[in-house]
Amino acid sequence: MGRLVFVGLGLWDQDDMTVRARAVLEQADQVYAEFYTSRLFGCDTVAVAKAIGRAFEILPRAGVEEGEGEILARLEGDKTVAFMTAGDALTATTHQALRLSALRAGHSVEVVHGVSIKTAASGLLGLSDYKFGRTTTLVFPEEHYFPESPLDVILENRARGLHTLVLLDIRSEELRYMTATQGAEVLLETLRRRAERGEAADPALFSADTPVCAVARAGSPTPRLFAGPLRTLAEEEFGGPLHCLVVPGRLSEEEAEVVTAVTGHSFSADRA
Repeated sequence: MGRLVFVGLGLWDQDDMTVRARAVLEQADQVYAEFYTSRLFGCDTVAVAKAIGRAFEILPRAGVEEGEGEILARLEGDKTVAFMTAGDALTATTHQALRLSALRAGHSVEVVHGVSIKTAASGLLGLSDYKFGRTTTLVFPEEHYFPESPLDVILENRARGLHTLVLLDIRSEELRYMTATQGAEVLLETLRRRAERGEAADPALFSADTPVCAVARAGSPTPRLFAGPLRTLAEEEFGGPLHCLVVPGRLSEEEAEVVTAVTGHSFSADRA
């Protein structure tokens, strides 16, 4: 049977991939890539192809979610197929589905990990990875679609003193990447809608005045780190993508000192 290898490329450009990742991609019989869950903004696909010394096929979302049969067919005859993504390779449920399909068909599956925004954002800001609660994602609002569940995740985490990583919508095929500014606007609108219905969030947990951190271009040589009241983020410009938000929970003295130093916004430790 064949061998399917998921390869994470890291966060910024072709130089972020590990030595092992490069070797697998160079030696595989077929290489696929998807850049709809994330992408490398520090380089283009030509640079990636040059780095691994070969061409590869980029699959759209439908090509992965509905066309996994084609990928599995390439594994027949003891072939090795590499499936590469930006960031880490198995953070999207779509990829886990492909993994399961390969295992059910009797193929072997390996993973070559890459740097993930989940660890990069916490490390850049100086917030302990152990103190993060559930991650949530903000999506672009549509006429009849405005999910409010991200606010519930933030409130739940804050009530427990935990930090929240807030990922922002990526629609690569439309060339739309939610900015930290837009994310802050969505959260403010969610708070407004809740208050309008008489379901206002406890301001001690989360409000327009709650300090929120923004991380822009994590993994690049010059990431931007910013923090301030949520309402301030909605008026700030953060430059090119990709962006994410982090809502801090209770801070240790070391966390407060580091996040203050790297963002310029004054945070206090929670001694409760």
